[in-house]
Amino acid sequence: MKKKRLIPILLLRNGSLVQSIDFSEYLILGNPVEAVKRLSEWAADEIIYLDISGGEKFDAGRSDLGNAFKRTFREVIVDVADATFMPMTVGGKIRNRTDIAERLSQGADKVSLNTIAFDNFRMVEEAVLEFGSQCIVASIDYKEIDGKLRAMVDGGTRDTGLSPQSWSKRLEEIGVGEILLNCIDRDGKKNGYDIETISEISADLKIPVIALGGVGNWEHFREALEKTDVDAVAAANIFQHTDQSVYHAKKYLFDSGLSVREPMLLSI
Repeated sequence: MKKKRLIPILLLRNGSLVQSIDFSEYLILGNPVEAVKRLSEWAADEIIYLDISGGEKFDAGRSDLGNAFKRTFREVIVDVADATFMPMTVGGKIRNRTDIAERLSQGADKVSLNTIAFDNFRMVEEAVLEFGSQCIVASIDYKEIDGKLRAMVDGGTRDTGLSPQSWSKRLEEIGVGEILLNCIDRDGKKNGYDIETISEISADLKIPVIALGGVGNWEHFREALEKTDVDAVAAANIFQHTDQSVYHAKKYLFDSGLSVREPMLLSI
């Protein structure tokens, strides 16, 4: 049986690792490279790194702690790639195929596309042909507006007018390799995944779906794996506040009889 994946999401905003709440509030957590080292040692299956910064320049940490100043997200990603043993997906501010090629050359295994997929649909089709479906992850942020679910872009501020269900089908049809499905309304709320929507979309697609948004405890991972057809469960905030969090989450799922890789620590 195919193993389900457990994927930490790391959010980088202006050079610092942050916790996000409702796509509008951000709590600074620390240095992005050190966080990746921990998650790698705890044997996460993969990692997704998303740049949600408002500008182009970043400071990776305090100089008195020996953290070098980083001028761009690209430089941060090079250091992150050097520090991890996991497959890494990188997203944020990707505008063209050159940006995709750069991310891949800097150590990313896949790229996550969100706004550009809506604004330049043809570019995504071309990227699939050039780099392969396995390299292209389509990220769908969605929220409820006037009683209807809408796929959003530009950091959740612009309504595409499309439902996440219809948008995910269109993206599958042009050959993207995976869908990262994120419920904005549950971002940072710790009240669990949007099981109903995740179940509907994952059952309708032939490509892997990664669930994101709302995890507050290990049981929320279990619920998604038991009640939907997702290939992976992901979270951001919960992995930043518990020592050896990925290991403990995976052990909970493994001991519950779910099809995940056996938990292990690469370093103790």
